[in-house]
Amino acid sequence: MKNAALAASGSLLVPEFLACNNAKGAVDPATGKRLFFDISLAEWSFHRALFAGKMTNLDFPVVAKKDYGIAAVEYVNQFFMDKAKDKKYLADLKMRCDDNGVRSVLIMCDGEGELGDADPAKRTKAIENHYKWVEAAQQLGCFCIRVNAAGSGTAAEVSDHAADGLRRLTTFAKDYGQSVIVENHGGYSSNGKWLSGVMQKVNMKECGILPDFGNFCVRRQKEGDWASPCAEQYDRYLGTTEFMPYAKDVSAKAYDFNEKGECIETDYRKMLKIVRDAGYKGFIGIEYEGDKLSEPEGIKATLALLHKVGAELS
Repeated sequence: MKNAALAASGSLLVPEFLACNNAKGAVDPATGKRLFFDISLAEWSFHRALFAGKMTNLDFPVVAKKDYGIAAVEYVNQFFMDKAKDKKYLADLKMRCDDNGVRSVLIMCDGEGELGDADPAKRTKAIENHYKWVEAAQQLGCFCIRVNAAGSGTAAEVSDHAADGLRRLTTFAKDYGQSVIVENHGGYSSNGKWLSGVMQKVNMKECGILPDFGNFCVRRQKEGDWASPCAEQYDRYLGTTEFMPYAKDVSAKAYDFNEKGECIETDYRKMLKIVRDAGYKGFIGIEYEGDKLSEPEGIKATLALLHKVGAELS
């Protein structure tokens, strides 16, 4: 009965492996050329403004569309952590999207426990903690939630535990027309072979990966400290190549740019060619995280670079 009700609402129209690939493709304003991908904006690009109270999660979709011309958004649960079950709040957020022609793509979920926890009870709790975000994503019209494949133990142990957590969460999510995607977010998950191996163990079309161009630190100088310098990096181009067969969304991370507007830490031509050659046609989400440019300037610089390189490769 639940499946029939969800199908009637249209929410079961998106659980195919490449459900995100129904994007129309962005248009480069300089050439008028349609790109092989569409562009979305990740809310983390505004994390300083949001944490400072200069904007709210309700403002985010309107700002994305009116200030940047971006009509697809990716939320971060940290900015509405207490609203996952607030249907009135979610209805208000969806109305703001609908009124401005903005599509909700996904919710990035953190702080809900480790899906690869070695303790079965804690792992189950983490899985169940994500249920409310699956339901919120369905209400907002998203196609998935982004989660982390984290846990303690050896690579093999965490792989088994994370596969179990992801499989069980994905089994729940697919009844809501939602996929579950994992970002390379440090540690084992930033190892392309490891995370691809987890996907093979899960073996569900509704479970995939969100390759992030910048998150390939597999070991920090101070273990567990995100602010600590990276001690070991996985090759980002190899990792992205390994991730792309499972990609349902892509994150265009950027920190700094040279005088030509090129991203300093990532070769966007090389990276976008990997994405294109994998046959990907979905959303690429802008996630500016630098501090040399302001958040608005960094978002615009990343957007311009995606337009430029995307036009060259499309």
